[in-house]
Amino acid sequence: MDTEFTHTILGRTGLKTHRLGLSATYWPGKKTVYRAIDSGLNFFFCFGIDKQMLAVMRDVLNQDREKNVVATGAYNLLVGHPNLRRTLEKRLRQLRTDYIDIFLFLGVTKPKHFPRKVLDELYELKAEGKFGHVGISSHDRKFAGEMAAEGALDTLMIRYNAAHRGAEQDIFPYTASHDPGIISYTATRWRQLTRRPKKGWPMERPIPDAGLCYRFVLSNPHVHVCLTAPSNQKQLDENISALDKGPLSEDEMRFMREFGDVIYNQNKYFM
Repeated sequence: MDTEFTHTILGRTGLKTHRLGLSATYWPGKKTVYRAIDSGLNFFFCFGIDKQMLAVMRDVLNQDREKNVVATGAYNLLVGHPNLRRTLEKRLRQLRTDYIDIFLFLGVTKPKHFPRKVLDELYELKAEGKFGHVGISSHDRKFAGEMAAEGALDTLMIRYNAAHRGAEQDIFPYTASHDPGIISYTATRWRQLTRRPKKGWPMERPIPDAGLCYRFVLSNPHVHVCLTAPSNQKQLDENISALDKGPLSEDEMRFMREFGDVIYNQNKYFM
């Protein structure tokens, strides 16, 4: 296994992590979460209602807290903002831990959804020692790029895949100075990148599998961690084993970009 491809330091956070992070969005079962841990994954995104993940995390964090990286957060309410302290305290109780590694303000789709007072409040909470690093998740690439250039955040959670490559222009060029940890999601574009499109792609040509999608994302050195959300253990094993192949070759990269363009052009409402 290429450890430089599968493991990294999460930007300026200094956290040592596997480059494949686990989300339990599709309720894969506790056995699958344990399987991920046994396979070496140590980055976990918990969003509060994923009871299977929470149950395993309580067990694992009690035994080996320092080895595992836990990210969670509070969801943007669009009008105003949630009680960040209350959400943070709830996550600490749910996980039965003294601190969270990364606390995110989730779902920032416009700059006005993340006013300076929210950023200030996040850093005030961080100063209390209940979480280590501040971040946001955002679909607004230009705003995320501005935050990266400003150095305002320790981490950024963004969408990046073969069909949605705008981060290559809007975010990645602005990360060098402050080195925020970049966490990506939707590597398969809600699995559309693993399905044959209705038109624009010859039947004789293959289509990507999930492993190629994850390798595409992680072949970009600006991405530190790519989240995977398998439905079952089989999918998890396939995604993990795919990383053994390392970064994409030039031919594989060309193939993924070409296929990604076809998918993007047929489903622009997912922009």
